[in-house]
Amino acid sequence: MTLEENLKSVIRDVPDFPKPGILFKDISTIMLDAELSKEVLAHLKDLYQSESIDAVAGIESRGFLFGYPLAMELGVPFILIRKKGKLPYKKRSHSYELEYGSAVIEMHEDAVKTGQKVLIHDDLLATGGSASAAAELIKKCGGSVFGFNFLVALDFLKGDEKLKNHSSNIINLVRY
Repeated sequence: MTLEENLKSVIRDVPDFPKPGILFKDISTIMLDAELSKEVLAHLKDLYQSESIDAVAGIESRGFLFGYPLAMELGVPFILIRKKGKLPYKKRSHSYELEYGSAVIEMHEDAVKTGQKVLIHDDLLATGGSASAAAELIKKCGGSVFGFNFLVALDFLKGDEKLKNHSSNIINLVRY
């Protein structure tokens, strides 16, 4: 069985979450399988270990689950990208539009060094809004976007189209 098939066999569908009509892809079931989690991390490391990535950025909160271990495996810093008001030190912010309203993400102003190539990791690519906002935030701080990595992509929402403005290096482990 391929890694994608293994992941699809454990990712749980939760209907009508967080609101009616949404079929939520629950990746928490991956964490219940230590061997599968190790396989995911090993695969991610293999994808990026020969690349010249200077840092990995994870988007709150599920982007931290594999993003931080990946950064450790690659021997590079891990950058927290969080919702507004969650970081204690001096911050840089970026606001972006959601389907219904807007949101603000932040990172510490000293998290990205000028010229650093940053891989952005998150659990799910849907419309691409939060990942695109993370890319804008990294650029505001002087970094460049090496690429994007997601555990799951919902291809029918075409989120990768929004991200191609930042990088064409977009990797998804599972596609729906």
